[in-house]
Amino acid sequence: MKTNEKIAVIGGTGKSGSYLVRQLQKQKYHFRLLVRNPERFVPELESTSVVVGDVSDVNTVRTLLRGCTTVLSCLGSGIPASKPTIFSTATATVLRCMSELDIRRYIVLTGLNVDTPKDKKGVATKFSTDWMYENYPISTKDRQREYELLVNSTIDWTLLRLPLITLTDKTTTTESSLIDCGFPEISAASLVRFMVEQLKSDLYIKQAPFVFDKPI
Repeated sequence: MKTNEKIAVIGGTGKSGSYLVRQLQKQKYHFRLLVRNPERFVPELESTSVVVGDVSDVNTVRTLLRGCTTVLSCLGSGIPASKPTIFSTATATVLRCMSELDIRRYIVLTGLNVDTPKDKKGVATKFSTDWMYENYPISTKDRQREYELLVNSTIDWTLLRLPLITLTDKTTTTESSLIDCGFPEISAASLVRFMVEQLKSDLYIKQAPFVFDKPI
């Protein structure tokens, strides 16, 4: 059992987050989970604990992070839906508390729409980005703001840019790229496997790779 580290998990009751929680439990990680609605998650293991509250509240996030070594975020809009600026608000709050508590590692999920200086987005990825800006302009701009907050921080962040997530336990070869998304889907199981692998890797520290399943 990995008793030398404890992980703070944000968004762990969502669609992809629930897969992350199961993966952490399977690998016997100790973690603390932030939930808005406590009835949506009941800890089954002694290695799992829960903090009830909102990710935009600094005192709640400070409680969540205290004693942890890493923060993993699968934050989505949630049910009921949060404000479309929740992503930058959450990351600003997390970064503040990480600085206070001297926590270095932050791994976050986002969409294809985020742009970075290294990008050479192909037609499909560019189309998806433009579609998001046309249909969800506020939240899409806020995702970009989240990236800018990470870039301007001093912590060891990794922002995983994702295509469509299929909610399945099936996995195949997962690939990553700093310039473009090579395939329009990734399974939730592949995603969380890759995410947890980053706990032991420095390959993408201070980077925002696209992560996708390679077609069979």
